[in-house]
Amino acid sequence: MVFSSPIFLFAFLPCTLVTYYLAAYLFGKQTKNMVLLFASLFFYAWGEVFYVTIMLLSIGINYLIGRLIANAHLSQSNNLKSILLVGVCLNVLILISFKYTNFIADNISSVLATISIAPLSIAPVHLPLGISFFTFQAVSYIVDVYRKEVPAQPNVLNLALYIALFPQLIAGPIVRYRDVAQQILDRVHSSHLFFSGVQRFIIGLSKKMLLANPLGEIADNAFLLSGTDGLTMQLAWLGIIAYALQIYFDFSGYSDMAIGLGRMFGFKFLENFNYPYVSSSLREFWQRWHISLSSWFKDYVYIPLGGSRVSTPLIYRNLLIVFLLTGVWHGASWNFIFWGLFHGFFLTCEHMGFSRILNRIWRPFRHLYLLLIILVSWVFFRADNLGGALVYLSAMADISNWSTSAFYFAQVLSSESLFILLVALMASMPLPMLFDKIKTRLIINNAVGAYGHFFVSYFGTVLLFGLFYVTCLKIAGSTYNPFIYFRF
Repeated sequence: MVFSSPIFLFAFLPCTLVTYYLAAYLFGKQTKNMVLLFASLFFYAWGEVFYVTIMLLSIGINYLIGRLIANAHLSQSNNLKSILLVGVCLNVLILISFKYTNFIADNISSVLATISIAPLSIAPVHLPLGISFFTFQAVSYIVDVYRKEVPAQPNVLNLALYIALFPQLIAGPIVRYRDVAQQILDRVHSSHLFFSGVQRFIIGLSKKMLLANPLGEIADNAFLLSGTDGLTMQLAWLGIIAYALQIYFDFSGYSDMAIGLGRMFGFKFLENFNYPYVSSSLREFWQRWHISLSSWFKDYVYIPLGGSRVSTPLIYRNLLIVFLLTGVWHGASWNFIFWGLFHGFFLTCEHMGFSRILNRIWRPFRHLYLLLIILVSWVFFRADNLGGALVYLSAMADISNWSTSAFYFAQVLSSESLFILLVALMASMPLPMLFDKIKTRLIINNAVGAYGHFFVSYFGTVLLFGLFYVTCLKIAGSTYNPFIYFRF
């Protein structure tokens, strides 16, 4: 079940909201978590009937590890680090078993084939939805208990709600236990918070359906031409720009919906995106892109390795390890590993002193540097394998093959998708923040009069529900509705 499906929008979500608030009104606020936990497990089981048991196993393991760590703290046991290590290894083992078994087996088989040994015969292993996200959340819980940043959760149902909470279960953002521990026990609901959640959800849904999906069709059409004479330099760059915008609006749209849904149920999740394409360095990009993932790796990998407190060569090692793991986290494929190392290499260069050179350059040129790095890296992210990525990159670099026939151009880009591409380019910049400042200034200065004040105040609401109506029409008439991060 995806957030942009009719069954979620017009059946699951309304029923869950009504049951949640009605149960709290009739039976007391202590029933809210039970309703939300049941709804979350049902939501996951809708698409992963058998694999909900994997999530329940993860919940049980991490509840037990958390309690053991808490008891070890009380008794000042010498086994504290061993218990944490066992907990982390069990979580990683679950993730490897389902996400990386096929990749490992395929690579071992390739090596065996070179020495004339029969390849491994392993049935394809299904990848449970959201396993990368809920595994990382579970690890953050036991590590934070180990660090005494939060107490161990004594109620297994409350921990289950944290790991299984459906708004951020499938594709994040990665929510830290310490950020929602108190909210699980006692959160405040208000009409303002609820309606701000509705607003945020509609914005995310519109980004997904009205921008990301049409952009995805442009990118798909361009990549389908890869390896043929039809993929000219012009279309190759058009395709990867469309993909860069698609993945941004797809993932940030999903994060907006998750944050909005959380608010409807009284939770306040941290932001996950902050207009990353306005960055002027790769370091800044990762402070703005998938913030919950980059901060997770910083707190649970980079700093434990020594962070920036170690000698200079070890800082570079730590950066490369973090981005190697970032690539591995995104997918069991060599192109994801290369994508991670590609980012790690340029971040290391910036740490080695290239950032000082960048700071002396006119900002628009720094911005072009960042966009070039990101667009090239997205080729490895989007391509099916390394070979396909290199073929596509060669088309991007083939200046002798610029001219595109009308036939191939029409295959990739229509007049409607061109308009959406232009809108997406503008929407990827922080224009809404500018509009909010203008609106606030007009209202504060009373520069628009009584009728103008009413118009300025409520125009956004009218526009919002107009967007929702158009989005619903798009959902009803569309069969193309991928979510990129579902496969991670």
